[in-house]
Amino acid sequence: MEGQTEEKKKMKILCLHGFRTSGSFLQKQISKWDPSIFSHFHLDFPDGIFPAGGKSEIEGIFPPPYFEWFQFDKDFTEYTNLEECISYLCEYITNKGPFDGLLGFSQGATLSALLLGYQAQGKVLKEHPPMKVFVSISGSKFRDPKICEVAYKDKIKVKSVHFIGAKDWLKLPSEELATAFENPLIINHPQGHTVPRLDEKATEQIKSWILQCNNNSLTAEADINNKHDQAVVENGETKKEEDHHQNNKEAAVDVDRTIINNIQVEISEVAT
Repeated sequence: MEGQTEEKKKMKILCLHGFRTSGSFLQKQISKWDPSIFSHFHLDFPDGIFPAGGKSEIEGIFPPPYFEWFQFDKDFTEYTNLEECISYLCEYITNKGPFDGLLGFSQGATLSALLLGYQAQGKVLKEHPPMKVFVSISGSKFRDPKICEVAYKDKIKVKSVHFIGAKDWLKLPSEELATAFENPLIINHPQGHTVPRLDEKATEQIKSWILQCNNNSLTAEADINNKHDQAVVENGETKKEEDHHQNNKEAAVDVDRTIINNIQVEISEVAT
């Protein structure tokens, strides 16, 4: 029972890998971090919806198969199969969830931020509870104005942490993505476009952030349970009041029937 209770406390996080890699590779990438960092999380690592349409940068480093979430042009302004990808992920989240948050690297982080922005604007996942946390590693914004006008219309009110590399070719886009979120935590590192190895300072930062996220989640869950219990009590009291009123009505009817019967007896006696 204790183990099951502990498992229930873990936040469920959907982890989306980078372009032409895989869920297994992302799992390996973050395995270089202190294991205690994700002790409060249950992590899910699905593969992209499409097989890699070209050479993968991890060929010879990590075994295939490789996947991609969608395709794009060299300016990252036109996208192919993006809507199909979004539909697939929304169905996955609905069927496998609920999820408490998202983690992504590169294309996976960019896609995750889009889903969070769309959910906040009521475009997707309308029946799914609001996501609470987001871990972005080398993420960026989409550049299509039609997408930006919706996804980044308002500050996204999800607790977020953004890992930004000094030598990453997506350094500036990653910084821009962080501005789309309310009070983001930014962790800079000296490396390039990769899931970075964390020094002691960064490890303590992310641990503290995760602990805060987990505490917030438990507080929110307790508030929901309290409201539910209160509603049950209120409904119980309402039911009691309804039963009391119903009993009074039935008693009044019985009295009326008794009076009518007595009157009928008296009339009968007079008639005889």
